[in-house]
Amino acid sequence: QVQLVESGGGLVQPGGSLRLSCAASGSIFSIKSMAWYRQAPGKQRDLVAGVFGGGRTVYVDPVKGRFIISEDQSKNTVYLQMNSLKPEDTAVYYCNADILGESDTVYGDYWGQGTQVTVSS
Repeated sequence: QVQLVESGGGLVQPGGSLRLSCAASGSIFSIKSMAWYRQAPGKQRDLVAGVFGGGRTVYVDPVKGRFIISEDQSKNTVYLQMNSLKPEDTAVYYCNADILGESDTVYGDYWGQGTQVTVSS
């Protein structure tokens, strides 16, 4: 079984920083991509940032210049460093990964349980 476990959410004041972590565990053969999504109350879940093969990174416009996604392949972990946080960044943040399990023949789409990020004074 493959699992994604997130950590690092919390309450922070506007302008502050938080670092989210997502660790993939289980019988993993290969990870093709890892990404962060977020879902605010009453809104759909949207991509925030992703890291793909070769280390290519993608960011949505609202977070460019403020958020940094990085990975530690030796630990099957992806991080999201969030700086200059704004109230509109408040959401549940979800980790997503395309993972090939050791007994699988196709990549599976996995999600973490989500971690709450609240930006408020």
